[in-house]
Amino acid sequence: MKKISWDEFEQVELRVGTVTAVEEFPEARRPAWKLWIDFGEEIGKRKSSAQITDLYDADSLLGRQVVAVVNFPRKQIGPFMSECLVTGFYQPDGAVVLAVPERAVQNGAKLG
Repeated sequence: MKKISWDEFEQVELRVGTVTAVEEFPEARRPAWKLWIDFGEEIGKRKSSAQITDLYDADSLLGRQVVAVVNFPRKQIGPFMSECLVTGFYQPDGAVVLAVPERAVQNGAKLG
């Protein structure tokens, strides 16, 4: 495992946002959802393609707070432009468990 400095860690903008819309993403190579996430006034709404279909359906995602990296460059995924990276933990079977705050926090709050 590569060690990083505190300064390097501080450069990663891990923010909390609320999922406001979810759509199927049939064009994705691996099953994924299209998510629209509200990160509050400072950052606004961002889109993300998230490969979390094993454990989450659209209804369970809508209104859920998630933790995402908001300062990666945008990435074209098929016909969809992903603007942030939703974070989670891989299980042995490859399913992803979302990284979420333990209780509700303000959209845009920074992990620190």
